Amino acid sequence: MELSLTFRSWSPFLPRKLNSPSSHPPKLSIPTISPTPALPLQRTRRLTVATAAGKKKIEGVSEELNLIASQNLDYAAARRRVRSAFIQVQQQLDHCLFKMAPAGVRTEEWIERNSKGLEIFFRSWMPEPGVKIKGAVCFCHGYGDTCTFFFEGIARFIAASGYGVYAIDHPGFGLSEGLHGYIYSFDELADNVIEQYAKIKERPESRGLPFFILGQSMGGAVTLKVHLKDPQGWDGIILVAPMCKIADDVTPPEPVLKVLTFLSKIMPTAKLVPQKDLAELAFRDPRKKKMAVYNVICYNDPVRLKTAVELLKATKEIEMQVEKVSSPLLILHGADDKVTDPLISQFLYENASSKDKTLKLYEEGYHSILEGEPDDRIFTVLNDIIAWLDARC
Repeated sequence: MELSLTFRSWSPFLPRKLNSPSSHPPKLSIPTISPTPALPLQRTRRLTVATAAGKKKIEGVSEELNLIASQNLDYAAARRRVRSAFIQVQQQLDHCLFKMAPAGVRTEEWIERNSKGLEIFFRSWMPEPGVKIKGAVCFCHGYGDTCTFFFEGIARFIAASGYGVYAIDHPGFGLSEGLHGYIYSFDELADNVIEQYAKIKERPESRGLPFFILGQSMGGAVTLKVHLKDPQGWDGIILVAPMCKIADDVTPPEPVLKVLTFLSKIMPTAKLVPQKDLAELAFRDPRKKKMAVYNVICYNDPVRLKTAVELLKATKEIEMQVEKVSSPLLILHGADDKVTDPLISQFLYENASSKDKTLKLYEEGYHSILEGEPDDRIFTVLNDIIAWLDARC
């Protein structure tokens, strides 16, 4: 066991206000539009008939792109159009994950229907031809997020080190179908991960490799649920700033929780639970913090009622079962994280039954230690992940 600790005495878990086997899967086309600012204004207006109220204007991009970004993103078709329009803008951001990303990495993306009939977006990154693949890493993104923005750079660095990297957007997030930001059932979220990555394990290039699952923030909770449902399914777990227990001082009182639960049955999709600016809380580097606005398909509206209840319920269930976490385990957390509590990662580390477990807390680090820290810290965390994988492959 390895333990590396440097952390402060207290950190809130959430913002204060609650806060076919032998072939590749069949592909469905992803609708795209031109990513250039020269998109005709008349067509842009047709794309943005349903606009989202209160969206801030994105500085440094054309009026046409701002019109595209102002769309109501409740449904996947709109999110796909917006993502397509902003690809070039995102890749040109002055961020080390984009500017210093290794060349030669092979990428692929496709859409496949899950057993519930929803279209699920997949993306993969493979080492350059001729490089032997050591293992496969499957990613679970956090709340409101997608695997198509900052994770693009993270995945390229891991793939360039000899790993196949695979990611999906959860239902209701990113480019997958489902009402934006809506989690009907956290168990179904985990079941979908198991279902989709079972297909990845049968792909010709990855069959027989060691398989690791990487979960970030809420994706850490999804990853732990996946492990608890399928304890033998993975050769190791990597958790980055995981949401695995609600801190006692921000857990709603029982009467409040009962009211939330009741309301979630009457109007489950209502956006009623306040949410602070997560970029402000999550990014330590001010320059990188300004880039968060370019994650144009993230969900940053108030939390939907059913989603809030499911998140609370899931973390409570995980808290009661942490001793059942038995896989080789790497936990990485910023010591000054104000979104998820690093002390909870210590709780997980101390109580997991894994014989092979490591906790690394990064001094002064905020929540987004892979995206929002100074460059040297981002590369330190990436190298810690790769070194841990190398030692187990």
